[in-house]
Amino acid sequence: MKIVYRAADTTEAHIVSELIRSYGIDTYVGGHYLQGGVGEIATMDFANVQVDDDDWEQAQNIVSEYKEA
Repeated sequence: MKIVYRAADTTEAHIVSELIRSYGIDTYVGGHYLQGGVGEIATMDFANVQVDDDDWEQAQNIVSEYKEA
């Protein structure tokens, strides 16, 4: 799996994850337990969205469109 998006927090990671899933690509969101240790302030780069290596390029295009919007 490759990281396709590093989010500000797990909420944003899930939003991007569901966007990618709407295109039929499976995703994994990491960082749930780490945010609890840090609290509400996301001071670390830990919330991320991952996809299979084969889906990375297509997912990266989706993320690029999301960032531009």
